[in-house]
Amino acid sequence: MKILIHGFGAMGKMVLEEAQKNPAIEVVGIIERSQSGDPQPNLPAIYSSFDNAPNVDIIIDFSHPSLLLPLLEYAKNTKTGLVLATTGYSDDDLKLIEETATAIPIFQSYNMSLGLRMVLDALRTLAPQAEGQFDIEIEERHHRKKVDAPSGTAWLLFRTIAAILPNKIAILDRFSKKEARKSEEIGIVALRGGTIFGEHTVLFAGEDELIEIKHTALSKRIFATGSLSAAKFLLEKSCGLYNLDNIHKN
Repeated sequence: MKILIHGFGAMGKMVLEEAQKNPAIEVVGIIERSQSGDPQPNLPAIYSSFDNAPNVDIIIDFSHPSLLLPLLEYAKNTKTGLVLATTGYSDDDLKLIEETATAIPIFQSYNMSLGLRMVLDALRTLAPQAEGQFDIEIEERHHRKKVDAPSGTAWLLFRTIAAILPNKIAILDRFSKKEARKSEEIGIVALRGGTIFGEHTVLFAGEDELIEIKHTALSKRIFATGSLSAAKFLLEKSCGLYNLDNIHKN
């Protein structure tokens, strides 16, 4: 399987490191707009744009939402499968991804870990039982360098619950509100500090009892290996939009 890595920050480097351990995977190029030029030791060719980029089976993206449009255009024009692991997409971005998936296979998830998929399954079971009995809140914690808040995974948790309980609304700011909490609210709190890889907690708060569902990432490696698993999954797929629910059912 030939792969192109789009974005060569901490996660892109981790993807390369994990890919180099697998003889069935060849990273033939890297797209990093801040770098280009002469080949570097132990690194595939680095390109500042998709111009002259090699043909590959799958592109793995850990970049920035602002780079989405040229990425989708290139993948669509070259009929290349795409693994989108970037966070911070707007609703318009997600619509564009969905439209492009009618022409090529796309795997999109804000979190690539099996553990997170298990959390989503737990929420689908607990949410309908909690309705009317428990208030629901979401807290996420990440390292000081993370720029988007709330995290993509926090939004994924909220949307998973809201798909079952469509009356729920996300509340990002309680400081400006001087009123009691409404039952349809789900507060989302984002904390930033230190080197926290990623923690997400869903709190079900009832009368005199609490239930917490928590996922903690102990390293970035799970996201890198997860993106490679997604690439392998996507290799045999036709056009469509895929996510964690699809990959872990296979």
